[in-house]
Amino acid sequence: MLEARGLAKSYRAPGGVLIRALDGVDLSVAGGRLAVVLGASGSGKSTLLNVLGLLEDADGGEVSMGGERVSGLGRSAASRARGRYVGFVFQSFLLIPSITALDNVLLADRYAHRRGPAARRRALELLAQFGVAARSAHYPPQLSGGEQQRVAFCRAVLNDPPLLLADEPTGNLDDANGQVILDALRARARAGAAVIVVSHRADAVVGADAVYRMEHGRLLAGPPTLEGGSS
Repeated sequence: MLEARGLAKSYRAPGGVLIRALDGVDLSVAGGRLAVVLGASGSGKSTLLNVLGLLEDADGGEVSMGGERVSGLGRSAASRARGRYVGFVFQSFLLIPSITALDNVLLADRYAHRRGPAARRRALELLAQFGVAARSAHYPPQLSGGEQQRVAFCRAVLNDPPLLLADEPTGNLDDANGQVILDALRARARAGAAVIVVSHRADAVVGADAVYRMEHGRLLAGPPTLEGGSS
């Protein structure tokens, strides 16, 4: 489903120091597989997800989804590819506070340029599945953190995207709500999606098909070591 080759991305830090956020990253994740990326803050793992999800452009390398090269596209084409292929679960939820939970979920339908009653039925079904149907008419500030993340997850999977990216999806949640989201991510992989999770939680690797660690912009196989790694 997803193939990335030679991804490079650099930033200039204050003082002009060059930081290599991505340094020749290769990654391939097939449909039905769950990959987990662990790493210390600043290691490049969030930048990796942003580049894979077409939220940022890489300086070099390429990304393909479903056999189609999607890196280097213009803004409109990248938006269409994102709507066709990608669901994104963010640590900070990124719900729009001025619209209801239901309308936040339905944003995914709008981004994919598809609207209709079927999407509304699907959104309500997902909200019920994740125990927040009674909150569908509430606004994000009226929801708990766990409820907001469940709504955000419903938005991410509304269109059954073949690729699901999750950036620290449990970082702002208690253990119980975090487990709900981790279980849901594993379920999406079992249902056939390619799922990539960046997480600081050791239990995120349970059931993973592949575990990686980010170190100084490089993606390496295996979890961090006790001596040099970070959970």
